[in-house]
Amino acid sequence: MNNSSIAKTHISLNVRDVEKSVAFYEAFFGQPAHKRRPDYANFDLDTPALKLALNQMGEFTPQTGSLNHLGIVLDSVEAVNATRERLANASLVTDDEGDTICCHARQDKVWAHDPDGNAWEVYVILDDMMDGNFEAPPSAVTEDVGCCTPTARGRGLALMMTGSGCC
Repeated sequence: MNNSSIAKTHISLNVRDVEKSVAFYEAFFGQPAHKRRPDYANFDLDTPALKLALNQMGEFTPQTGSLNHLGIVLDSVEAVNATRERLANASLVTDDEGDTICCHARQDKVWAHDPDGNAWEVYVILDDMMDGNFEAPPSAVTEDVGCCTPTARGRGLALMMTGSGCC
């Protein structure tokens, strides 16, 4: 991955109460949330270069934890495609999501899991959908405008639709 194509690090957290978490992170970062939806919020920070998503999950256990997934936001579809190719050449098992609706935004992405099962997504935002228009293009996932979180299943990857508006 070329450092010039990295826009931001992405961290997606499961939270018990999104409103309390938003209040904390607004105070912590000193700026308001970038996007708010029911049971979801995100911060799109320039300093530090971070895209932080908060996904209300109610109660979660130590086994599920507060980390939903990790990611890297790139600045172009070409950079995501180059990552897809690099991961394939390295024989890493991936899952592709091209032109999909996830995290209340239209994105193009690829997923991989590290040896400990941590999910990583590498993506570009095609449309941040700030106007509230959640209409998906025909090629996009249309069951949910929330989040697609990959889950390890055997040697491959499958997508689990959480329905809570995560990412």
